[in-house]
Amino acid sequence: MPRVKRGTIHTKRRRRILRQTKGFSHHRKSHLREARQALFKAGQYAYRDRRKKKAIFRGLWHVQLNAALRPLGLSYSAFAHALRQKQVRLNRKMLAQLAKDYPELFAKVVREVRAS
Repeated sequence: MPRVKRGTIHTKRRRRILRQTKGFSHHRKSHLREARQALFKAGQYAYRDRRKKKAIFRGLWHVQLNAALRPLGLSYSAFAHALRQKQVRLNRKMLAQLAKDYPELFAKVVREVRAS
């Protein structure tokens, strides 16, 4: 019976995992078991943080809007309440961009919302 050399699939899988963990520290980049665990954990963090990123940006928009509203004599919470009462359908991201890029237009929106 002829000799059968195996291991090509195993080698290919090992090479793929070690290529993905390039740049990791210590044994996490060069030892298969540690590399596999590190890769799995990195995937978990990436999945979690893709969702967490949305909350972080929402908080950032709150801070930016509050900073833009204070010189106009309004707090963010009062502004948000006035927006809901006036039924203005601009989201926080758009409002923050207006405040940063078009302050005159943002001031006009604030005056319009405040006029009650």
